[in-house]
Amino acid sequence: MKLAIIGGGSWGTALAIVLAPRSEFLRLWVYEPDLAERMARSRQNDAFLPGFTVPDSVEIVHELAAALEGADIVLGVMPSHHARTIYSAMLPHLAPSMILVSATKGLEQGSMLRMSQVIEQVTPTAGRVAVLSGPTFAREVAAGNPTAVVIASSNPDVARCVQEAFSGPSLRLYTNQDPTGVEVGAALKNVIAIGAGICAGLGLGHNPTAALITRGLAEITRLAIAMGGQAKTLSGLAGMGDLVLTCTGDLSRNQYVGKELGRGRKLSEILGSMRMVAEGVETCGAAVALGAKFGMDLPIIQQMDAVMADKKTPQDAVRELMDRALKGE
Repeated sequence: MKLAIIGGGSWGTALAIVLAPRSEFLRLWVYEPDLAERMARSRQNDAFLPGFTVPDSVEIVHELAAALEGADIVLGVMPSHHARTIYSAMLPHLAPSMILVSATKGLEQGSMLRMSQVIEQVTPTAGRVAVLSGPTFAREVAAGNPTAVVIASSNPDVARCVQEAFSGPSLRLYTNQDPTGVEVGAALKNVIAIGAGICAGLGLGHNPTAALITRGLAEITRLAIAMGGQAKTLSGLAGMGDLVLTCTGDLSRNQYVGKELGRGRKLSEILGSMRMVAEGVETCGAAVALGAKFGMDLPIIQQMDAVMADKKTPQDAVRELMDRALKGE
């Protein structure tokens, strides 16, 4: 496998570490030139994934042309709000034979597009696009802990190719032909995780978190089906699996944001103290807009959006969810 990873944050770096032994060559593109230089010298990502060694076989670069030259698979791991700009910059250096894999969990603001849709708009992919998602914390992947994820593509040959290229002793890939369901699950679970963090920050115990995960999954599934996804996808690794991890794991950035909101901190203060991106904050507005577009009732997501916009306090959001009209499950 000749692999280019575009994005040198914690997730991109972890993927470089775990995929390096299975690559003929692997180039990791890092946006910040000073970070790229430090990583090339020290073999560590001190900004986003300290404490883990990047193998010597990984070539760390700052130029997109250098990263993409000769690659068979291009793995995009940039934040969602930078995706269109970066894929557009990649365009002159892409070959028709390349497989483009998105590992970004989010929706594009304004257009409400999934990341694979952004790729298909920007690049001449000819059906060679896949999405990678599942229950993953970067630090655990980098440590070599057993991890199972989904590789989804409308082209089953593309999914199988990536499955065979990426799977190894600590990383197991399952193929899927529902990229819509996988990407909706990946994006919206971050919004629900903010709510789970709020429950923790308010000291509400475990009961509301379990209820939030269950009812949040129902919201995600309804919207995914309306968008053309499959219900069974949301009961798998990219749905329930990722949602449970992000809502309950201490390494979750989105849960951390919610927890701090529940403790009374302002969103701007929380985000200003974070180096890494909490995708759920950016995704709230797009998720609400998608719900409106498809006529869906998404009460948890709508309340989280109101909290993000500073229109409601976390306490008010919880109370309004509990005071909604009674209904059957």
